[in-house]
Amino acid sequence: MDRQKTADWSRVDRDGLQDLIEALRDYAPAIERDVARLRVAKGDREALDSLFRSLHNVKGDAALCQVELAVAMVHPIESLLARVRRGEARFTDAMAELVLLLVDRLDLAMGRLASGQALAGLQIPAIVDGIGELVPLAASKLDERMSVVIETVTGFRPLAGSGSTRGGDALAPDPGSALRASDDLSFFRSLAIQLESRAPSFKGRTERIVRLALEANLAAGNGIDPTQLEAAVYAHDIGMMFLAERLWLTPGKMTAEERAALHVHPVYAAGLLSRMAGWSEAAEMVAQHHEMPDGKGYPQGLPASGICPGAKLLGIVDAFESVMLKHEHRGRKRSVLLAIAEVNACDRQFAPEWIAPFNQVVRRILKVG
Repeated sequence: MDRQKTADWSRVDRDGLQDLIEALRDYAPAIERDVARLRVAKGDREALDSLFRSLHNVKGDAALCQVELAVAMVHPIESLLARVRRGEARFTDAMAELVLLLVDRLDLAMGRLASGQALAGLQIPAIVDGIGELVPLAASKLDERMSVVIETVTGFRPLAGSGSTRGGDALAPDPGSALRASDDLSFFRSLAIQLESRAPSFKGRTERIVRLALEANLAAGNGIDPTQLEAAVYAHDIGMMFLAERLWLTPGKMTAEERAALHVHPVYAAGLLSRMAGWSEAAEMVAQHHEMPDGKGYPQGLPASGICPGAKLLGIVDAFESVMLKHEHRGRKRSVLLAIAEVNACDRQFAPEWIAPFNQVVRRILKVG
C-alpha cells in the first residue's frame, strides 16, 4: 500500500463525505440481505450479482465524492467477488464474514472522518492489504487466508472450516428458497422497525442487537445458524405489539396481572414464526429468549438444559440493550460499561458459555469507538 496515500485519507471534501455516508446507509441493507441469501445458497447468481453491483456502486460514489479511503477499501473486495462471478472461486461463509467486516469498518471509518477522529484502531491498512493479497491466490487457499485477515483485523479467528461449502453448490438449497428467506428477513426487520417507532429511545436498537448477536456468534464459532439468529433478533419483541402499550412503554412498577400479560409476548412472536415455513429454529429462540439457566425465566421456567443456544445468546444481548437504555442519560460509553458490568455480574441469569464471546465483541466495539 502507498503509505503516503494513507496519510492523505483524512483530507476529504466535507460535503462529498456526507453524501457518501448517506449513500452507504442506502446500500448497507441490500448488501446485508444479499450476503444472507448467499449464506443459504452459495450458488445464488442473482444475489451475487446484486452484491457485486452494490459494492461497485459504493466505490463509484466514493470516487465521485472524492473519498479515496472508501475507494481503497472497497476495490479489493470487489476484485475478489469478480473472481467468484467468473467461476474462479466460490462464495463461502468466510467470504461472507469478510464482506460484512469490510462494510462495518467502512461505516466506522466514514463516521470517524466526519467527526474529525483518527482512524487508528480500525486496522484499515490490514484489511485493505489483506484483502488485496487474496485476489491472486488459488481458490483452495482463500478460506485459510481470509480467516487470517479476519483474525488480524478483529482479534479473533473464525472456526476452522466455517467457510466450507460442504460439497459445493450442488448440495445448496435452491436460489428460490434463498430469495424467500431474504424476503422473510426483510419482513421481520420491517416489523422490528415499526416497534422501534413507538418510542424515540428505541431508535437503532434492532441493528445494535443484530450486530452484537451475529458478532458474538461468530466469535464463538458460528454454532448458531446466522440467518435463523438474525430472524430471531428481528422478531423477538414483536409480540409486544399485541399488548397494550401501557404495559411496555410506561415506566414504573407493574402489578402481578400486568407482569403476567407481558410475559406472554415471546409466545405471540414465536407463534408467528412457527407458522412460516423454514423458521422453526428462530421460533424456538424467540420463545425461549427470556428463559434463564436457573429456571426462573419465562414463559415456561425452563432449566439450562432445555434452552437452545440461540435463545441463551439472544437473552444476553437483549438484556444488555435494555440496561444500556436504562443508563442512556449517562452517555453512550458510560452506559455500555455499566451494561457489560451488569451482564457479567448476573452469573445465574445468563449462560456462562456465551459471556466470554459476548465480552470479546463489546470490548472490540469499545476499542474502535
